[in-house]
Formats: sequence, structure tokens, C-alpha cells
Amino acid sequence: MRRLIVSLGERSYPILIGKGLLSETIDLGAALPKVTHPKIAIVSNETVAPLYLDALQSSLALVGADVTLIVLPDGEQFKTWESINVIHDAMLSARCDRNTTVIALGGGVIGDLAGFAAATYQRGVAFVQIPTTLLSQVDSSVGGKTGINHARGKNMIGAFWQPKLVVADTTVLQSLSAREFSSGMAEVIKYGLIRDMPFFEWLERNLETLMARDAETLAYAIEQSCSNKAQVVAADEMETAKEGGRALLNLGHTFGHAIETGMGYGQWLHGEAVAAGTLMAAELSRRLGWIAETDVTRIRAIYQRASLPTIAPNLGASRYLELMSHDKKNLNGKLRLVLLRQLGEAVTFSEVNKSDLIATIEACCEN
Repeated sequence: MRRLIVSLGERSYPILIGKGLLSETIDLGAALPKVTHPKIAIVSNETVAPLYLDALQSSLALVGADVTLIVLPDGEQFKTWESINVIHDAMLSARCDRNTTVIALGGGVIGDLAGFAAATYQRGVAFVQIPTTLLSQVDSSVGGKTGINHARGKNMIGAFWQPKLVVADTTVLQSLSAREFSSGMAEVIKYGLIRDMPFFEWLERNLETLMARDAETLAYAIEQSCSNKAQVVAADEMETAKEGGRALLNLGHTFGHAIETGMGYGQWLHGEAVAAGTLMAAELSRRLGWIAETDVTRIRAIYQRASLPTIAPNLGASRYLELMSHDKKNLNGKLRLVLLRQLGEAVTFSEVNKSDLIATIEACCEN
């Protein structure tokens, strides 16, 4: 088992990474309130619960937990206020108190929903992440961002609420569809592009082994991804840095979120939208003279090898600009993009010429 720490002072927490962690006894005791028969609300979905709920409940039985199970429909389109109300209603019906711990068993949607419910139930209760997709293991389960979507933009309503523990079992990734696994790879590749060139080069050498879901290769990629994210989060937890900071984790996301919102939530998976969005960010970086065409080609090649889209849907430049105007990174009404100064070094940039932006969108979209 590999173990990392997200260093946030008294709110620091471990990330456990390894094969078969759900089948073994997970030491949840340290993450739960020190009370007899703690109340636990497990939030999962209709796809994940039948696969992994029994293993989790066996672990929880060892700490004498009083468990409430909340199973939601599966899909990005259910990341809404209605789902939050379902969770809160179930917790209230079960008389969950402030010593309750919410456990998210699922992918990024479940993690965001369960985390936001934990942040808002009785003004905040403990929270544990057990991510079951590659994307959630390397990205959304770490760092404390929780929330729901709005018709005008993705993740526009939410809260920062750090978990007490993250458990990433690499075994569960074997049950993912090829499309879901590829979606997670978009975020893995991102870490190399924004701040870890040796990792990016390692990915180029080992991508086929990684796509074959080799256990050791997977564990290393997850560990490196989580380590990079943990360092960024520890330095800028609330994404308040005016330059760089946690915002750099959003390479490709401003364009990508526009794709997800514009196409309708769930039509494009998050990682698919991020991949196409990253190519748009790379193309704009090239137009600014920061990276070469050969760099853009290199980025395109690794995303293609990961079976990810590199051409964005044609929403129209005006629609992209409208959707991007709602991005959370924007400051004082100005669009703030994450771009590449060079491979392995991302920057935030607010002085984008509108004509360059439109040209980039038109060049990167389907004809």
C-alpha cells in the first residue's frame, strides 16, 4: 500500500493507494468520530453499490457502525440540488447527528454530491472518499472541492470541504469501461503537462502498459498524480492565489466545462471534454508563441494514444465565449485561462486577445 499526506495542518489527511484495499480491512476507525456506534451515511449509485457495497459494509461492521445507505441514479445529469435533497432527507430520516460520517463510494459525481451534502448537513459533518473511477482517484477525491452543476455552468454551486481519508483501491478500476478509464487518463496526463515533465515523459514511455491496467503501473501513476495535486492543494487550498496556484490544475477545464455544459451534462465525459479543451489551450499557447507546433503534436499524440478526443464539438465561437464567461477562475470580469508556457509548466493568463481566442476555437472544433 502506498500512503500520501495532504498537508493542511490540523486538517491533514492520508491518501491510501493499493490493490485490494476494499477487500481487506480498511482502517476507517481513525477517520471516524471517537464515539461508540458511530453513524455513517454511505452515498453511492446504482452502478457502483452492487459491486462494492458489501466489501465496504464488512469493514464498517468491525467498528460497530450504524449505517444508512443512500443510492442515487448514475450520471452527471443527476449532480443537482434534487440529489442533495435526497441525501439530506435520508440523513434526517435516519436521525443522523453531528457525529455522522458521510462516505462517498463512487466516482467524481458521487464524491462531489456526498462531499457537498457533508459540508452542508448540520453545518458540516465528517467525510471520507472511496473513489471507484480513475478520474476520481487521481483528481476529484483529493483537495476538498465539492458541489453541483447549474444550467449556466459546471460546478458553480458548492463548498470546499476536505475529507478525513481517501482510499484508492486500484482493483476496482478493472471493472471500468474503456471509455471511463480513458476519461480518467485525461487528468493523469494533465499533471505532467502542468508541473511534472519527468512524469509526462514516463507516461509517454509507459502509456500502453497503463492502458492495459497493469496494477503496479497504475499504482505509480495514481501516486504521482495524487502527490502533484496534494502539493498544489497544500499551497493554495481555496484557490485564492492571483497567479498560478491551484487554478493551474484546471488546464483545459475552461474550454472543457464549456463543452460539458454546451453539449448537455453527461453527453461528453469530463475527461473527454478536458482532453479536447487541453488541445485548445495548447493551440492558444502556440499562437502566443510559448510552445511550438511540435509540442502541440506531442500533446495530441498522447491523448490519442489514450483513446481521448482531440477535436472539440462545434458549439460556435460565440457560444463558447458565453459559457467560458461563467468560469470560476475569471477575475473582475476578465477571462483567466490556464495555458502552457512550456511543456511541464502551466501559467494563468488574463490578457488573451479575443481574435486569438476565436481563431483557436474555430481551429480546434469539428468542421
